[in-house]
Order: sequence, then C-alpha cells, then structure tokens
Amino acid sequence: MNIEEYFTRISYKGSLEKLDFGTLAAIFQHHIRAVPFENLSIHCGETITLDLDHVYNKIVKEKRGGWCMENNQLLSWVLKKLGYNTTILGAYVYNPQQNTYATQMTHLIIKVVIDERAYIVDAGFGVSYQMWQPLELVSGKDQPQMPGIFRFTEDNGIWYYEKIRRKQYIPSQNFANSDLLEKRERRSIYLFSLEPRTVEDFRFQCSYLQTSPDSVFTKKSICSLQTNDGFRALIGWTLVETKFNHTEGTDLVKHTTLSDDEVEKTLREKFGITLENKLVPINIKATYTI
Repeated sequence: MNIEEYFTRISYKGSLEKLDFGTLAAIFQHHIRAVPFENLSIHCGETITLDLDHVYNKIVKEKRGGWCMENNQLLSWVLKKLGYNTTILGAYVYNPQQNTYATQMTHLIIKVVIDERAYIVDAGFGVSYQMWQPLELVSGKDQPQMPGIFRFTEDNGIWYYEKIRRKQYIPSQNFANSDLLEKRERRSIYLFSLEPRTVEDFRFQCSYLQTSPDSVFTKKSICSLQTNDGFRALIGWTLVETKFNHTEGTDLVKHTTLSDDEVEKTLREKFGITLENKLVPINIKATYTI
C-alpha cells in the first residue's frame, strides 16, 4: 500500500508539512468528493471484507467506493501513517421509522486529536448526512457546514449526533412523496461513546449487514458521492441530485428514474465507478432517507 497512490486517487496535491486541522480538512474534503459511499458489491456478487489490503485495492486501485467500515478504515490508515493521533470509535445508527437507535454497533468512525482538541472524522455516511469537514467534539455547539447544521450532545458519556437541514424544493411533485426523502427538519444520525475500538469489533456486523434480509443494505443498492455544491445518489434505479442552498435557506432536489441500461452508464459517468460484475439494482421499501 502506497500513501502517494491514495493521494493520487483522491486528487490531493496539497501540503502535508503541518499535521493541523487545515491539512486534515483538506484531505477529508478530497476523499468525500472522490470516493463514493456505496454498497454495490452486495448486489453484484462480491463479498465485502475488512482486510485493509483488500479495502485499499478496492478503493485506490479499482477506483471503487465503500461503506463506513471501508472508507473510514482506509482514511484512518492514511491519517495514522501521516502522524495524526487517531482512534477508531463505534456508533449506533438511528432508525427514524422506529424512533430508536440500533442495538448493534454497525458504524465505524474516527476520532482525531489535534492540539488537545478532539474531532470526529466520518467519510462513510453519504447522502445529505455526510459531514463536509471534521467536526469538533464539543457538546451543544451548532457547527454549520454546507450540508446543514451539525451538532453533538453529550449525556453521561454517550454522544448523540444530529443534523438540522434546510427546506427542500422538489420540482417533481411525484417524487415529493417518496419514502427516500427525509421530511423532518431535525434528524438524529447516530450515537457513540469514546471507547476505543478496532476493526475486529466490526467483523460480525460487516457480515450481517451484507447477508441479513433485514439489513437496509440488502434491500437497496446505494451509491452516493459529494459534489462541489451538494451530492448525488443512486438508489436502485432512482438518481437524486441535490444542490445545497440553491436559494437562501432551500436545497434543490431533482430526481430521475433510470432504465437498467442507464444505471451502469450513470455509475461510470457520475460516480466514476466501473463494475467488473453485473449489478442487479434493488430498491425495496426500507428505512433509508437521503
């Protein structure tokens, strides 16, 4: 594994002299705009593994994306190799339909400490909930970014992460009622503690999420990539393109329904992904909002 090859993959040509927040944020922003959040392996006959060399080959050499356990594991390796003080943490994702948090720790995130300040780094959530910069780990502080306002709240050692979004303008009234769209202004995302974790703590969850019929990842083929002014996502045959703050206080959300032939073409042209195996798109109704 070659860190310079990773920087070529994300088109990062900035300075690495200072291990400060500016360098961290710059690397992070290049990563989320180059490496999609995606689960396509599940739907084209591949197995997702957590071996770092496999993750590296998939994302860097094959120019694919991955879910949180792949994206954030690779990013953690990069940051640690540069000399950042990093710790892997585990999070429990919020289920809006059940109004509760998952009972299994399924989301891998990173804590980075710079000059005695801690930041949460998460390049593996995708869609509108994807942070655009590392977030300072402080309780009760609004942290506005282009996607919206993010906030952590701490209670007895448990940290709750949420986002407040803008209003949405949806030109297609047919899509306005889609179950893919989040209707609430304030949305819980996940909770976590500061207990250090390792990749080994996620191996069971990695297997479960890609095999269980109850997993949202087996019910939906998902690919999401952040852009300079928003994000795009392909869920099954539905392409969603969002522009943040299109007009003051309002995000523009457009959608297109694709044919089977258009799906792989769109993956190549809009997400930079070329699959070796045939993708079988899927979008069964499940708790997943963008």
